[in-house]
Amino acid sequence: MRLLFALDKKDYDICGTVFSRPSARGIMIRQGKLAMVHARKFNYYKFPGGGIEPGECHEDALIREAREEAGLRVLPETIEPYGYVHRVQKGKLADIFVQDNFYYFCQAEDTEQQSLCDSEAEEEFTLAYVDPKEAIRVNQEEDHGPADPVIIERETKVLELLLAEGYFG
Repeated sequence: MRLLFALDKKDYDICGTVFSRPSARGIMIRQGKLAMVHARKFNYYKFPGGGIEPGECHEDALIREAREEAGLRVLPETIEPYGYVHRVQKGKLADIFVQDNFYYFCQAEDTEQQSLCDSEAEEEFTLAYVDPKEAIRVNQEEDHGPADPVIIERETKVLELLLAEGYFG
């Protein structure tokens, strides 16, 4: 899978301990809009997806996370790789946090019930079908309080790439 870009904050001790947690995220386009998770409490958009559990393949993680976060049932036969973002920054569980975020095009049906963890419920995650330009505007211009700015930066850059590569006319 191709590297889309790297986000290296260089805010860590390079001799420190490393915690790595890859993730899988879905790009679901329907009638020119993207299925995204809107974190209503902090007003930002992110692609449905999350951490890959030990022993779990990327596709299974994508299917599970899209169901949990957004109530979407991903159609496994539609999953196609897009690219990944390599993220490195100061960690909370170790000195350095490393995350490869793998993005996949796929189709999904919104037929499932969300199953949010405490932090996702706290941020009021909800499924939204949004114009990518509006998601970029919100992510760049709105106040997001204490939300992780690196997540918002990552998702915004992926949105900008999708636009630049012609996925939205």
